[in-house]
Amino acid sequence: EVQLQASGGGVVQAGGSLRLSCVASGFTFDYHHLIWFRQAPGKEREGVSCIRFSDGTTTYGDSVKGRFTISSDNAKNTMYLQMNSLKPEDTAVYYCAADNEDCGLDSALYEYDYRGQGTQVTVSS
Repeated sequence: EVQLQASGGGVVQAGGSLRLSCVASGFTFDYHHLIWFRQAPGKEREGVSCIRFSDGTTTYGDSVKGRFTISSDNAKNTMYLQMNSLKPEDTAVYYCAADNEDCGLDSALYEYDYRGQGTQVTVSS
Protein backbone atom coordinates (compact mmCIF):
# COMPACT_ATOMS: atom_id res chain seq x y z
CA GLU A 1 0.00 0.00 0.00
CA VAL A 2 1.36 3.41 -0.97
CA GLN A 3 1.39 6.04 1.74
CA LEU A 4 2.75 9.56 2.06
CA GLN A 5 2.66 11.00 5.54
CA ALA A 6 3.39 14.70 6.00
CA SER A 7 4.25 16.18 9.36
CA GLY A 8 5.88 19.20 10.93
CA GLY A 9 3.18 21.78 10.54
CA GLY A 10 2.15 24.11 13.31
CA VAL A 11 1.61 27.69 14.35
CA VAL A 12 4.47 30.13 13.95
CA GLN A 13 4.86 33.88 14.01
CA ALA A 14 5.63 35.80 10.86
CA GLY A 15 9.34 35.68 10.16
CA GLY A 16 9.70 32.28 11.77
CA SER A 17 10.63 28.90 10.33
CA LEU A 18 9.20 25.41 10.07
CA ARG A 19 10.49 22.19 8.56
CA LEU A 20 8.00 19.83 7.03
CA SER A 21 8.75 16.15 6.51
CA CYS A 22 7.05 13.56 4.36
CA VAL A 23 7.74 9.87 4.79
CA ALA A 24 6.78 7.59 1.93
CA SER A 25 6.12 3.88 1.94
CA GLY A 26 5.05 1.41 -0.70
CA PHE A 27 7.19 2.90 -3.47
CA THR A 28 10.66 4.35 -3.88
CA PHE A 29 11.70 7.86 -4.75
CA ASP A 30 14.09 6.76 -7.45
CA TYR A 31 11.73 7.29 -10.38
CA HIS A 32 9.38 9.91 -9.05
CA HIS A 33 9.43 13.67 -8.96
CA LEU A 34 8.81 14.83 -5.41
CA ILE A 35 6.41 17.70 -4.88
CA TRP A 36 5.08 19.97 -2.17
CA PHE A 37 1.90 21.90 -2.80
CA ARG A 38 -0.47 23.83 -0.58
CA GLN A 39 -4.07 24.89 -0.39
CA ALA A 40 -5.51 27.71 1.63
CA PRO A 41 -9.24 27.97 2.39
CA GLY A 42 -11.15 29.37 -0.55
CA LYS A 43 -8.09 29.37 -2.81
CA GLU A 44 -6.85 27.19 -5.62
CA ARG A 45 -4.18 24.62 -5.01
CA GLU A 46 -0.71 26.17 -5.39
CA GLY A 47 2.45 24.35 -6.37
CA VAL A 48 5.22 25.10 -3.91
CA SER A 49 8.27 23.11 -4.92
CA CYS A 50 9.54 20.06 -6.77
CA ILE A 51 12.65 17.90 -7.08
CA ARG A 52 13.01 16.12 -10.41
CA PHE A 53 14.29 12.56 -10.09
CA SER A 54 16.05 12.69 -13.46
CA ASP A 55 18.67 15.25 -12.48
CA GLY A 56 17.84 16.51 -9.01
CA THR A 57 16.90 19.98 -10.20
CA THR A 58 14.58 21.93 -7.95
CA THR A 59 11.77 24.28 -8.87
CA TYR A 60 9.89 26.75 -6.69
CA GLY A 61 6.72 28.74 -6.96
CA ASP A 62 7.32 32.46 -7.30
CA SER A 63 5.76 33.20 -3.94
CA VAL A 64 8.26 31.02 -2.03
CA LYS A 65 11.48 31.46 -4.00
CA GLY A 66 14.38 32.38 -1.78
CA ARG A 67 12.53 31.40 1.38
CA PHE A 68 11.72 27.69 1.02
CA THR A 69 14.07 24.81 0.30
CA ILE A 70 13.06 21.33 -0.81
CA SER A 71 15.27 18.33 -0.19
CA SER A 72 15.06 14.58 0.03
CA ASP A 73 16.81 11.62 1.58
CA ASN A 74 16.13 8.78 -0.80
CA ALA A 75 17.68 6.21 1.51
CA LYS A 76 15.02 7.11 4.06
CA ASN A 77 12.25 7.66 1.49
CA THR A 78 11.72 11.04 3.12
CA MET A 79 11.34 14.49 1.63
CA TYR A 80 11.55 17.82 3.40
CA LEU A 81 10.48 21.41 3.02
CA GLN A 82 12.43 23.98 4.99
CA MET A 83 10.37 27.12 5.25
CA ASN A 84 12.03 30.33 6.40
CA SER A 85 10.86 33.93 6.67
CA LEU A 86 7.28 32.74 6.85
CA LYS A 87 4.50 35.16 6.05
CA PRO A 88 0.81 35.10 6.97
CA GLU A 89 0.01 34.38 3.32
CA ASP A 90 1.90 31.10 3.65
CA THR A 91 -0.91 29.83 5.87
CA ALA A 92 -2.34 26.72 4.24
CA VAL A 93 -2.52 22.97 4.40
CA TYR A 94 0.68 21.61 2.91
CA TYR A 95 0.72 18.33 1.02
CA CYS A 96 3.47 16.12 -0.32
CA ALA A 97 3.11 14.21 -3.55
CA ALA A 98 5.05 12.09 -6.01
CA ASP A 99 4.67 11.64 -9.73
CA ASN A 100 6.47 9.71 -12.43
CA GLU A 101 5.82 12.17 -15.25
CA ASP A 102 5.71 15.79 -14.12
CA CYS A 103 5.98 18.21 -11.21
CA GLY A 104 2.64 19.78 -12.08
CA LEU A 105 3.42 22.96 -10.21
CA ASP A 106 1.67 25.19 -12.74
CA SER A 107 -1.63 23.35 -12.72
CA ALA A 108 -4.04 23.32 -9.83
CA LEU A 109 -5.77 20.33 -11.42
CA TYR A 110 -2.81 18.08 -12.12
CA GLU A 111 -3.43 14.62 -10.71
CA TYR A 112 -0.41 13.18 -8.99
CA ASP A 113 0.37 9.49 -8.91
CA TYR A 114 0.55 9.66 -5.13
CA ARG A 115 -0.33 12.32 -2.61
CA GLY A 116 -0.48 12.34 1.15
CA GLN A 117 -2.68 13.87 3.76
CA GLY A 118 -1.74 17.40 4.55
CA THR A 119 -0.23 19.19 7.49
CA GLN A 120 -1.55 22.57 8.60
CA VAL A 121 0.78 25.54 8.66
CA THR A 122 -0.51 28.71 10.30
CA VAL A 123 1.54 31.90 10.28
CA SER A 124 0.36 34.62 12.62
CA SER A 125 1.07 38.29 12.02
